Amino acid sequence: MKKYLITGLGNIGPKYENTRHNIGFKALDHLAKTADLTFETDKLGDITTYKFKGRTAILLKPNTFMNLSGKAVRYWLQKEKVPLENLLIITDDINLPFGTIRVKAKGSAGGHNGLKDIEAQLNTSKYNRFRFGVGAEFSKGRQVDYVLGEWNNEEISAFPERLDQATAVIQSFMAAGLANTMNSFNGK
Repeated sequence: MKKYLITGLGNIGPKYENTRHNIGFKALDHLAKTADLTFETDKLGDITTYKFKGRTAILLKPNTFMNLSGKAVRYWLQKEKVPLENLLIITDDINLPFGTIRVKAKGSAGGHNGLKDIEAQLNTSKYNRFRFGVGAEFSKGRQVDYVLGEWNNEEISAFPERLDQATAVIQSFMAAGLANTMNSFNGK
């Protein structure tokens, strides 16, 4: 049986719940809701188990705060004996227009502190990422305020379709593999 670790990045607590930086949590919450799953608090995060087409994924929302996400990722990879190629990290990306999807097998952290920590903890940049575009509608020096800012009404109205698409990306990654997922969803 193939096992996966799907990790959505974000920050814990109501203060951050509806911020752009929390799109990873939002994507996993949407998937869990559609599959009637409930997250339980466990070591270093909230987890639930998702089964799809004969495959099992541990869905993880680290409770270590964004900048220390790597510790939780490393722990759950080891605990669940998930091979690195079956890890998918869902994160926000200011270099992509809102809602744009980009799935990649490796890459740089691109200034993203959560990805930097994962890279440091795993000692590699070769892990799968699902970048969800949040746009870059901020002035110079206001990046932190932007990603920690709440979604605007236009973004909120687009969420149902974009989050359904995020669920489809996760399902494709589990059932069809990385290359097929990249071909099917990148840029959409």
